[in-house]
Amino acid sequence: MFLQILLLVVGFVILIKGADWLVDGASSVASNFKVSKQLIGLTIVAFGTGAPELAVSISSMISGNTDMLLGNVMGSNIINILLLIGVAALISPIKISRGTISKELPLLLLVSVGLVLLFLDKTISGSEENLITRGDGLVLVLFFAVFLYYIVAMIRRSRSETKVVEKPKWKLPLSFLFVVLGLVGVVAGSQFVVSSASYIASEMGISDRIIALTVVAFGTSLPELVTTITAARRHENELLVGNIIGSNIFNICIVLGLPVAVFGGIRPESFEMLDVIMMVMSAALLWIVARKGSPISKKEGAIMLVVFAVYYGYIIYNTLASVI
Repeated sequence: MFLQILLLVVGFVILIKGADWLVDGASSVASNFKVSKQLIGLTIVAFGTGAPELAVSISSMISGNTDMLLGNVMGSNIINILLLIGVAALISPIKISRGTISKELPLLLLVSVGLVLLFLDKTISGSEENLITRGDGLVLVLFFAVFLYYIVAMIRRSRSETKVVEKPKWKLPLSFLFVVLGLVGVVAGSQFVVSSASYIASEMGISDRIIALTVVAFGTSLPELVTTITAARRHENELLVGNIIGSNIFNICIVLGLPVAVFGGIRPESFEMLDVIMMVMSAALLWIVARKGSPISKKEGAIMLVVFAVYYGYIIYNTLASVI
């Protein structure tokens, strides 16, 4: 047990340093390419920090532990919005661009609702059980392909519209090197944290669903969390918001959709409706607070944290009740 606690601490140290390099490198890449930092957040940073979730999902499918896969995706998406945006807003008000409010946030809400519809076969169509089939997985992967097409169009538009670009911190090769080193740091650090925390939780007799929604979801969201805090402290709002939106779309379409499309359908047997509702509600709440046009304030960030605390308080209470 002592070794697992030590690995937990080492993992956090690697995570924090990796996030510093990742934010600096990504910001410098954007300046070198003369594109918006939000675009880099939506792609390089979001897909890179989503690597731990994808690794956990593939491992879960191979081992047949579908509860771990679903809990990882839903828990990570809830944490990314309610906890990450909430904490970031407390550090500094978050300004969200009009384009994000009218395009990227509705895309995130659409794919979240789409997952719920794919999730609830029994309720919607009267099937004998709820299934997420291989066909559902392919639909999610195809949606991600549409998202990538949108990203390509965004790159072209950003390069033509961006007139004033801050001087890059490093030249392009060195910028990419720091992005790679940062990604390696956050992914490796999160793996240390997830493996050690999961071991400690399982030794305490906690169920797979609860471990997935809490320990694994928190652990695989650590790259986004540390990157978000670092970006908020440096007032890199575009990078921060792009990372969270891109990560959540990546989680649903690739972290869930790709393993299901490759390995076959899954049965969400032990998940409660509350888990699904919270995932959609978190995306809707972010869109609502962003639509007013002004930056997300500390008060709104605090509201997100309260909602987050109530939901996870309920989960932890039920877990303690079942263990005791």
